[in-house]
Amino acid sequence: MNIGIDISQIVYTGTGVARFTRGLVDAIVSYDTENTWTFFFSSFRQKIPTDVYNKINKSNHKLVCKHIPPTLLGVLWNDRPFWSHAMNNSLLKWTQKLDWFITSDWAEAPALCKKATIVHDLVFRCFPETVHPLIIKTQEKRLERVVNESNVIFADSHTTKKDLQEFFSIKKADIMVNYPGVKKMQLTVTHDVLAKYDLKKPFILTVGKLEPRKNMSRLIEAVRGMNVMLIVVGIEGWGEANNHQTHNKNVRFLGFVSDEDLSALYSKATIFVFPSLYEGFGYPIVEAMQHYCPVIASNTSSLAEIAKDAALLCDPTDVQNIKQTIEQLLADTKLQQTLSEKGKQRAAKFSWKTYYNTLIKALGNET
Repeated sequence: MNIGIDISQIVYTGTGVARFTRGLVDAIVSYDTENTWTFFFSSFRQKIPTDVYNKINKSNHKLVCKHIPPTLLGVLWNDRPFWSHAMNNSLLKWTQKLDWFITSDWAEAPALCKKATIVHDLVFRCFPETVHPLIIKTQEKRLERVVNESNVIFADSHTTKKDLQEFFSIKKADIMVNYPGVKKMQLTVTHDVLAKYDLKKPFILTVGKLEPRKNMSRLIEAVRGMNVMLIVVGIEGWGEANNHQTHNKNVRFLGFVSDEDLSALYSKATIFVFPSLYEGFGYPIVEAMQHYCPVIASNTSSLAEIAKDAALLCDPTDVQNIKQTIEQLLADTKLQQTLSEKGKQRAAKFSWKTYYNTLIKALGNET
């Protein structure tokens, strides 16, 4: 098969969608020797990561790069005003030779072949108050196109599939659940992450972009007064999350850290807490499990589905419940050990090879 895929979201370092896109590109280049892939990348200012560029160029696959801002691409593909017809035909002429084009998380291309799309989550419908208005507008328009144009929809979890069925008129057979792979981050050199960031054990770790959906304000309130540090890793987003940085002495914001440092932090943390209001999958809890770190996660959306019995679950809307769950796990070293062992086994189930095989099989069955 000749398959195209939009990988433009790969440049948003520190986000789940960028980590997903990078993992999928690696899987395609590593495992596919039978099909021909064309990777489409578009950005006005940013460049495709050098290591990704080199991997694609050294493979038998192709790369198409365009210098178009994401907002303009959204207008061209999602809005499709009358004046964009000629531009889209010129931009996507190469898709005539494809069997499939897989669209990204941001824009729905009017490709001249069969289309598949990957839907990570429907937070813009489930919790619109936690999503920036521009993202809501863009995703609404994109999903309208997806409903009418996609031949196959891959959902990151059964939760996302259920949300798609609830909010949109999509046939059940059109949606396939395909759990993303989670590649374990490896330490390339031995270094003391505690000294680097001036940290002392024990500490609680949480990871996520600082935006309302991640529920950082309730987590910060829950640890107030505890004799333990909360370490927050994540790029700045929007909303109230950034306003708490100086209001709680036992909270430290590290911002963006390298994968190497993040791996070390997962390994050194006493527990990992992820009280997000809504997730379509939940990369951080799997990453924590890979590092033998006991996990507390929300009992909502896909997080309970992904964690199963390998984590303690809490009500993300109840500060007292978050606090009690943290105190319970901190006080019980035997439970920490049990969750560490269960988490390691659970995390092993999220493989990029499995994801790739499921995707290729589905496209092949539809061709």
